[in-house]
Amino acid sequence: MEMQFQSILLPGIDAKRPLVISGPCSAESEEQVLQTAHELAKTGVKIFRAGIWKPRTKPGGFEGVGVIGLPWLKKVKEQTGMYTAVEVATERHVFEALKHGVDILWIGARTTANPFAMQEIADALKGVDIPVLVKNPVNPDLELWIGAIERLYNAGLTRIGAIHRGFSTYDKKIYRNQPAWHIAIELRRRLPNLPIVCDPSHIGGKRELISPLCQQAMDLGFDGLIVETHCNPDCAWSDKSQQITPETLGLILDTLVIRDTTQSTESLSTLRHQIDQMDDQLLELLAKRMRISGEIAQYKKEHNMPVLQTGRYDEILTKRVNQGVEMNMSDEFLKTVFEAIHEESVRHQIELINK
Repeated sequence: MEMQFQSILLPGIDAKRPLVISGPCSAESEEQVLQTAHELAKTGVKIFRAGIWKPRTKPGGFEGVGVIGLPWLKKVKEQTGMYTAVEVATERHVFEALKHGVDILWIGARTTANPFAMQEIADALKGVDIPVLVKNPVNPDLELWIGAIERLYNAGLTRIGAIHRGFSTYDKKIYRNQPAWHIAIELRRRLPNLPIVCDPSHIGGKRELISPLCQQAMDLGFDGLIVETHCNPDCAWSDKSQQITPETLGLILDTLVIRDTTQSTESLSTLRHQIDQMDDQLLELLAKRMRISGEIAQYKKEHNMPVLQTGRYDEILTKRVNQGVEMNMSDEFLKTVFEAIHEESVRHQIELINK
């Protein structure tokens, strides 16, 4: 199904990149909300976000102030002129947010992963003209992400955008949630006119990572940023390590390099032609490698040998990765490539041996 989306921009907001949405992870008190909003307004931010309902992994944690926080957002609009945005996860959340005049809704990662919850929200929004942003699901599942967007679209909403907040992994490394930029890039390829906003706070999980992640998102052509800010981050009731002050956000935005996405790429045609030729050569080499792998499979079959030779695989992986690193390629990239090649080679050999 081909989906055509309308702009998520609201009146008075400039169309230039990046669209910026900012505010605290959680609305904690009226004073905290208003102080953060006034400080953000000084930086030129036009959309104020705050968590009213907070999904927590385990019971007992702070789950948001709930409905009592929505009038605080009304005061933000009255005092600063900023638009407001909140996360919704149920039909009741939608009802309360709309009743209190919230301007933008977003769907959290856990909710996106639940088709029943997404359908409930889509049904609650039928006939409502409001921008809705959909975070990627917790796991790297592009079809689930697109499916959530389709449910809203089928309910008649067209002012839809996506939020890339990274993907949860058991093996924690630098980031709180792995960026897996290629999934957001594939979403852009599949839905070319869908606005995509980056959430560097949830990807990074640390203040010091927010600035480089913002720049990377802009370099990849993202349309906007949703950044968690707090008037006193060290005292935040939730996710304090990934929140920054409005002043720090202003400095980050002032130093962002925004590249021109409208320039013609005709001058790149020669280099792209070279890339095409190299891709052809790569495919030919891979095909040749698989043919040799087939010959190895035949030998193993004749000599009653198992397909998987762990020692040989470890040798190939270690040697090729080290070679590639010396050629200025990243070890993670090389591991991904050779693990994929090995997996396909094993599949190919099993298929031939069982014929």
